[in-house]
Amino acid sequence: MPRSTNPGRTSDTAIAGESADSTRQRIVAAAKEEFARHGIAGARVDRIAKQARTSKERVYAYFRSKEALYAYVAERETTALVEATRLDPADLPGYAGILFDHFTARPDHYRLIVWGRLELAEPADNPTSPLQATIAGKLDQLRDAQRIGLLDPAWDPVDVLALINQIAMTWAGQPEIAAAAADQAVDPSIAARRAALVAAVERMFPRSN
Repeated sequence: MPRSTNPGRTSDTAIAGESADSTRQRIVAAAKEEFARHGIAGARVDRIAKQARTSKERVYAYFRSKEALYAYVAERETTALVEATRLDPADLPGYAGILFDHFTARPDHYRLIVWGRLELAEPADNPTSPLQATIAGKLDQLRDAQRIGLLDPAWDPVDVLALINQIAMTWAGQPEIAAAAADQAVDPSIAARRAALVAAVERMFPRSN
């Protein structure tokens, strides 16, 4: 994910004739949809402006570039993801289920994140990014769980987090298999897919009693 970027916008009070906050909110909402659908390179500021019922000039008055607008949107979405998917080291299968639920309800969020990984040249290991801070915090939680006996200390916490995240996002990242499951799985329901991945994590990292 991109590091925090100053949007480079003008003062809200500098834009007359309309609530600056409402204009900016519409721009951000339209940009989120545009980036999730088309990526960064494929997104068009004129479409964002049209969807937001404003002009390209106003978009650039708030955000100095398309990339800065993406960075702002992505940081907001990362914050929303963190708030919605808090880790409980005593219930890692439950955490996997929460991640699955989030990306099932918000496939646009998954696409937005993946576009950033594919298209941005910025390093993923930027230590000042909100996402890296979140990852560091979760790794600390897992280490603490190992120290007090809630998690097998034989595992490296970074492997634990990577494996759970990957399992939880299995269906979000493989839509072609999800499509096949719709008519070929014994139980084609979303509930069955969720139960399977939670069971997989349970076998690897059992809940603490």
